[in-house]
Amino acid sequence: MQITVSESYEMMSQKCVNDFFEFIQPLHEPLICTASGDTPKGMYKELIKQIHEKKIDISHWRFIGLDEWAGMNGNDEGSCRYHLNNDLFYPLHVAENKIIFFDGCAKNLQGQCDGIDDYIHLMGGIDVAILGLGMNGHVGMNEPGTAPELYSHIADIDVTTQQVGQKYFKTKQKLTKGLTLGLASLQETEVIMLLANGNKKAKIVKKIFEEDPSPQLPAALLLGHKNIHMYFDKEAASLITRK
Repeated sequence: MQITVSESYEMMSQKCVNDFFEFIQPLHEPLICTASGDTPKGMYKELIKQIHEKKIDISHWRFIGLDEWAGMNGNDEGSCRYHLNNDLFYPLHVAENKIIFFDGCAKNLQGQCDGIDDYIHLMGGIDVAILGLGMNGHVGMNEPGTAPELYSHIADIDVTTQQVGQKYFKTKQKLTKGLTLGLASLQETEVIMLLANGNKKAKIVKKIFEEDPSPQLPAALLLGHKNIHMYFDKEAASLITRK
């Protein structure tokens, strides 16, 4: 486990990008799992900047979405795919055939999950997963109480996540179900990058380090991963007391 605490969110984002390039540099065709949300936005902004400034060829990169709200896809303003399109895929001009994503509008949602798992297996696994830490300790839509042996699945969304998720929409939404990579999917990833920033995340950061790992704290179940790197700004790390 590697833990980096930065003085600011901007410095944290820069550190994430620098490490990310180290992780994928030796890979011929990396498969990168991307989370949407506010936390990784700074990392994506810095990544886009460096790719454009250094004229880095990313045509061999492949992307897989972490999760999506049931009943939504990239056509829905506020969806996970919508935000990743605007925060990452469109600025980088990523070809559509290089992106695989849950379609929450599909008639067969379980088929979406099975297809994602098959794709990951076909590609030889996920190389780097970029994850945010939820207010209740979730990662993706692996909510408190999620079984750790699950791969991609249809998730019941915790009340806290339903409430926090409203900020991504202009009008109130019913956010009771989602599609997500499971904890087992993430455990099999080569490198995990787990990010958290701001005072609002300080309590949950403290909790995942200082309470015994359990399904009630999904992120804590990833702490034993063989190659997990955790990135916090000083505000998010301010309550940690355990060394």
